Amino acid sequence: MLSQGFVSAAAIAASVLFILSLGGLSNQEKAKRAVWYGIVGMAVAVFFTAFGPGIGAYWLMIPMIVIGSVIGVYVAKKVDMTEMPQLVAALHSFVGLAAVFVAWNADLERRRVLAVQAVEGATEQFSAFAALVATKAPDELTVLQIEVVFAIFIGALTFTGSVVAFGKLAGKVDGKAKQLPGGHMLNAAAAVLSLVLAIVYLNGAGFWTLLILAALAFFIGWHLIMGIGGADMPVVVSMLNSYSGWAAAAIGFTLSNDLLIVTGALVGSSGAILSYIMCKAMNRNFVSVILGGFGGTSGPAAEIEGEQIAIDAGGVASALNDADSVVIVPGYGMAVAQAQNAVSELTRKLRSAGKNVRFGIHPVAGRLPGHMNVLLAEAKVPYDIVLEMDEINDDLASTDVVIVIGSNDIVNPAAEDDPNSPIAGMPVLKVWEAKQVFVCKRGQGTGYSGIENPLFFKENTRMFYGDAKGSIESLLPQIE
Repeated sequence: MLSQGFVSAAAIAASVLFILSLGGLSNQEKAKRAVWYGIVGMAVAVFFTAFGPGIGAYWLMIPMIVIGSVIGVYVAKKVDMTEMPQLVAALHSFVGLAAVFVAWNADLERRRVLAVQAVEGATEQFSAFAALVATKAPDELTVLQIEVVFAIFIGALTFTGSVVAFGKLAGKVDGKAKQLPGGHMLNAAAAVLSLVLAIVYLNGAGFWTLLILAALAFFIGWHLIMGIGGADMPVVVSMLNSYSGWAAAAIGFTLSNDLLIVTGALVGSSGAILSYIMCKAMNRNFVSVILGGFGGTSGPAAEIEGEQIAIDAGGVASALNDADSVVIVPGYGMAVAQAQNAVSELTRKLRSAGKNVRFGIHPVAGRLPGHMNVLLAEAKVPYDIVLEMDEINDDLASTDVVIVIGSNDIVNPAAEDDPNSPIAGMPVLKVWEAKQVFVCKRGQGTGYSGIENPLFFKENTRMFYGDAKGSIESLLPQIE
């Protein structure tokens, strides 16, 4: 059994490693090292927590750690990069549900301690947490109850919200915004009732209040995320990441665990900041997005004139051979087709031919912030030619060829031209300003968010239909 001094020192060390991990993830070249900081920090946290003072039941804990580790390794090896966003959403749900269970248990232990203390001469042996509760003054117990309420509400909301996000990202739930009749009023009513139940609980009501509170939060999480459209799902994933952090922090206060408090605060604050940055990049109102205010149209969509004109691999290759400057705009379709390696090879051949090749990355391309950057880094695309939207947009008008691979909303001119579009006002890559645009797409569908794209009908756009990987590979032998 380790002393509390060792555990406290380990908590500080793990916190520093987590901070270094978060800081390093902001730079592609340092990201791998940053991930190792996080791995080592978590290993330190688990080891010193498991063998700290007052911890027991190793006969149950160690098998659970082993089982969880085996499952984690299996899932990590099986999940493709394209499925990473939904995996993240699923992991958020685990954090939320764990917070609910821990909070319920904390209240049951509190009630047991109070019941034992009410019996004169009682000498029942308490668990480590119950012994901690037994030393608390009445006002400290009130604070504990408040922490329990927050943990249950945030954790339950995070759980069902993350489950819905997982379903939408995995295509198992319709990506369109849907709400029950009453919409936001139902969410507001459930939130008010949750507050009433919290007050009743703090004034001595039974455990049933926490059960109903959790049920209401489960409903809010489900209904809230169901009401957010597919175009805003990257923000939702980041937001749920923040919620899971705050749930962990609340449990940290409940358990008097400094490491959980620090780690939860880091995750919660970084997730909230990222959500805000993404909303700003999409010209969204942060509060409106998290309350399900976007995802539906505000009026009739503008009519689209023209037709989608197809082109074959020979036509695309000919244009690329004649071009001096090429910009590639990847999206989720590239991830689904696992086309990043083919794209990397195309880039290498074009650059070898003396052409200026660059990538334009929208802040919300894919299903997760940084999704495209990770795929391109995995395929060994040089970091210095992968540019953010603001860095590349002004150059598109002087670009000879733009190749759009599996993108829709982030290159949709309706964001600027149609005030009734669900993405109206969202900054997009202005690929239509280039001399020629080739859109690599499976078919004529509207894509994940269900929004029609006028880009596909413009005179300088040609549709390069087919699987992205196969289409790009068909170009390679024809590049001079």
